[in-house]
Amino acid sequence: MNEEKLNIRSSGKIAYSAELIRKAIHLCSLSIPVIYYFIPRHLALEILVPLTLAFIVVDSLRYYHEPTARIFYKLFGWMLRSHEQDHAAKRLNGATYVLISATICVLIFPKLITVTSFAILIISDSTAALIGRRYGKRKFFSKSMEGSTAFFISALVVSFLTPKIFYAPIEYGIAACGAAVGTVIEAMSIHIDDNLSIPISISVVMWVLYTAFYPSSLSLLSVAR
Repeated sequence: MNEEKLNIRSSGKIAYSAELIRKAIHLCSLSIPVIYYFIPRHLALEILVPLTLAFIVVDSLRYYHEPTARIFYKLFGWMLRSHEQDHAAKRLNGATYVLISATICVLIFPKLITVTSFAILIISDSTAALIGRRYGKRKFFSKSMEGSTAFFISALVVSFLTPKIFYAPIEYGIAACGAAVGTVIEAMSIHIDDNLSIPISISVVMWVLYTAFYPSSLSLLSVAR
């Protein structure tokens, strides 16, 4: 039964203790939407762009430069998933995708939407992975029903607590739609790192719905606190 549980979620390729540490590090990324809420977009990009480029360079260099690879795998190899160590595919690791995703979201989407979608990514993705690995039994797309339920519930909580324009009932409905879309995208196997697909899909849905229901108030979504 334990083996069956581990096979439901792809994260089963690393030890659960390593998954706990990986998600603890992932939760540190919650500082991105929190800090971004209090600073202007241009300052956020001035921080994120060079940091993201540095991560991409180091993460890519490990595939081509042996000394970099030795240091990288000595420090982080124990918590990398198998696809993040595939020298044929040369995929970036999750932390790099988090920064790429943050940069894209800050660059494209209004602030309040970015804060919501990215907070959901950090909290709900971590919750889903840990619950799914420990208790997952029933399949839901390529993940587990238990993990996806944990994602949706935590995403609802996060989306309801994040800042709104008017705090009107429709806004909470928009947030719930974003949480639902994020849940489905996280559960599907679409060959795109979910650190990219989750926040971008949530942001697109929320942006479309805000455009439909509050077309004259979109500028308020980008106003700093």
